[in-house]
Amino acid sequence: MTLDEYISGHSSPENAVLEAITRDTYVHVLNPHMLSGHVQGRVLSMISHMIRPKRILELGTFTGYSALCLAEGLAEGGKLVTIEHNDELEETIRRNISRSPLGEKIELVIGDAKEILSTLNFQLSTLFDLVFIDADKREYCAYLDLVYPLVPVGGFILADNTLWDGHIIDPAYDKDKQTLGLRAFNDQLKEDDRFEQVILPLRDGLTMIRKIK
Repeated sequence: MTLDEYISGHSSPENAVLEAITRDTYVHVLNPHMLSGHVQGRVLSMISHMIRPKRILELGTFTGYSALCLAEGLAEGGKLVTIEHNDELEETIRRNISRSPLGEKIELVIGDAKEILSTLNFQLSTLFDLVFIDADKREYCAYLDLVYPLVPVGGFILADNTLWDGHIIDPAYDKDKQTLGLRAFNDQLKEDDRFEQVILPLRDGLTMIRKIK
């Protein structure tokens, strides 16, 4: 037994809908490793339950697994907005989220996250208590700046893949654009006094960020 298997075996199980999404993603979708998966999904659910957000924003839906995990902790009457750039996944996402009663709380938007965030006219009443960034790694710095005004002071941002399978400190990836984007993001956060943050060595790296000003 590996340590990862031990952790998974001693964590609360995913529900039947999430199990089915995992299975179908690995059978039918390219790059299924992009799925958050069991343990990270339980972490996202736990964080959401702790915050009890009224509104959640997700950048990068993939097949809908993480959206459903985050939606588990929504406050009564809450809503999750998720943005996915790959329109070829739209049918799969809609089918997956419709499998769960939580699907009624999820709004899927297809398009480029930067363009959507730049053009939507968000009002004060539509701030997001929790944001999950899991889209184009080259654009993480831009995403952070775009979601900043959409999060209240005391709100939370989660950023996935911030250790990037160890590439973040590997000189062999010094010219890889996704690695460079994540390094820039991590460095920006380190110097940005608008936030406090901690990187968790969970799966591929998950950074928890709290907006403090």
